[in-house]
Amino acid sequence: MHEMSLAQGVLQVIEDAALKQGFSRVSAVWLEIGQLAAVEVESIRFCFDAVTRGSLAEGSRLEIVATPGSAWCMQCSASVTVQALYDPCPQCGSHQLQVTGGNEMRVKELEVD
Repeated sequence: MHEMSLAQGVLQVIEDAALKQGFSRVSAVWLEIGQLAAVEVESIRFCFDAVTRGSLAEGSRLEIVATPGSAWCMQCSASVTVQALYDPCPQCGSHQLQVTGGNEMRVKELEVD
C-alpha cells in the first residue's frame, strides 16, 4: 500500500511548513489528487489519519480535490480528457497518448492555527 508512504510525505510537507512559517496546529489539509495518480482516496484518508496521530495535524480535516486526467494525442494532435491510464484517444482511438495532467498529488492548502 503506497498510500502510507504518500501520507507520510504529506505529513513531512506539513511539518516543514510549520517550521518555516511558525504555526503549531493544522485544522484542515486540502490535498489535490489527479485522476491518473494511482492513489486510492479511501486508503489515503485512512493512512493520513494513522500517520498524523500525535502530530500537529492530528484530527485535522482532509479535503480531497480531484483533478481530471488530460493527455495529448500524438496521432491526431488533440488535447483530450482521459479517465484512466492507457485509455484510447476519444477523438481518434489511438493509444499514443502523452499524459499532460492529472497524474500528480500535492498539498494545495493548509488551514492552520
